[in-house]
Amino acid sequence: MTRKHFLKRLLQLSAVGALPFLYSWQIEPFWVEFVERNLPIKNLPENLEGKILMQISDMHVGERFDWNFLIESFQNAQKFNPDFVVYTGDFVNHGTLEDHESLKKVMAKAVYGRLGTFGILGNHDYGEAWQDVGSSEEICRILENNGVKMLKNEQKESHGLNIIGFDDLWSPNFDPMRIMKDYDASKANLVLCHNPDVCDKDVWNGYQGWILSGHTHGGQCRIPGIITPILPVENRKYVSGEIDLEDGRMLYINRAIGHSFQVRFMVRPEITVFTLTQA
Repeated sequence: MTRKHFLKRLLQLSAVGALPFLYSWQIEPFWVEFVERNLPIKNLPENLEGKILMQISDMHVGERFDWNFLIESFQNAQKFNPDFVVYTGDFVNHGTLEDHESLKKVMAKAVYGRLGTFGILGNHDYGEAWQDVGSSEEICRILENNGVKMLKNEQKESHGLNIIGFDDLWSPNFDPMRIMKDYDASKANLVLCHNPDVCDKDVWNGYQGWILSGHTHGGQCRIPGIITPILPVENRKYVSGEIDLEDGRMLYINRAIGHSFQVRFMVRPEITVFTLTQA
């Protein structure tokens, strides 16, 4: 092999090697997938049969990626005309004043449900070490001012759908038994819980039904069926998608629309579009 041919081959191999890096940095993090599926709920009123409930999770508004892509994604999400929208935590990345100001701009263009819009907090909404209650309160103010009903160990019934929202597992305000100790099993219940590890805690009081979570981002980078190297959960089976907890509870983990860091490989960002059906 001549020196010229060697250098040409080296450049070709370098280019091929750079493709996965460029893809995982500049393409997949902004290639949002709209996942459409049914959500069968016990005791669902007939008037809610076929209604659309959209889940958006882990926006992570901050400086680690260009959050304007969130606004572009919301414009595409509007085409589904959601009746309900639920935001399942981690609205910001660090909980700084800059994050809060950016969140105001994002929520001014966000997706809202025709019948109701609800949200819960995630660990990042509590700022440094997940203990900054002041940050969480400011985020709640921003969201409430934009029409999002925030649920902090609370429930809210809307048009026959009873939405139960837990505060974050790692936060100082985690207290799900405040609401679960006397929840009404005869209602059409749906639980929002940011961190799926809560599913393994003794806080459910016999609840049977769906739990919508986020937090994991699906690992952001993975080789399906082989390895998901980074997961911020104790239970490693909580990666993404539908999981049957085999006790009457069903868990759905959204892969997140935002990112802790701008890198994804084989884990596209997700907005979930559920069609409500009678279980």
